[in-house]
Amino acid sequence: MEELDYNTQREKLHMPEYGRHVQKMIEYVASLPDKEKRNEQIQSVVQVMGTLNPQLRDINDFKHKLWDHVHIISDFNIDIDSPYATPTRESLATAPNPIPLQKSPVKAAHYGRNIQNMLEVIAQREDDEVKTHMIKTLASYMKQQYLIWNKDSVSEETIFNDIYKLSDGRITVPEGVHIGMGINNGNNQQKNHKNNGQKNNRKWQRKA
Repeated sequence: MEELDYNTQREKLHMPEYGRHVQKMIEYVASLPDKEKRNEQIQSVVQVMGTLNPQLRDINDFKHKLWDHVHIISDFNIDIDSPYATPTRESLATAPNPIPLQKSPVKAAHYGRNIQNMLEVIAQREDDEVKTHMIKTLASYMKQQYLIWNKDSVSEETIFNDIYKLSDGRITVPEGVHIGMGINNGNNQQKNHKNNGQKNNRKWQRKA
């Protein structure tokens, strides 16, 4: 009985997105003894690779990527004349620079770090109309974020006190600044307006 050929028993695919047929084509080209023939055949393979992965066309210098992929799929064991510098295993395996993370704790989880960072920017600004507008805009956004965590209404004083605390006392909301209604307050006013309208309609119906 003929043994079945399972993928788990086959050679590992170096780039699975191209499939086994492309890998076999590149292995065949790499096995050709004539370098001129290899250079001729690999051109056709690169065209096939570009057709199989059209999304690479959105990448700058996508042809360069294709030729790099040829070397990766061949496990860097193909001797061809590439139009680009021949990559090495080490150059393509270089780890990216780590992204620095902010280690300072978030002072209020329901506001998040972005608000904390925005307060820091505002605190460093000199007092002027722009700063007042920035404070009012941020206070409105903080009220929305507060209501996401706590569905009850929240007063302006609570938001203004949070701004003072989160800025370590460097930001005091100027007098005359109001942030208007929150989400729930707005809904309650709509409900009250609707209820008042219904009451007025009933009054008119009684008079009629």
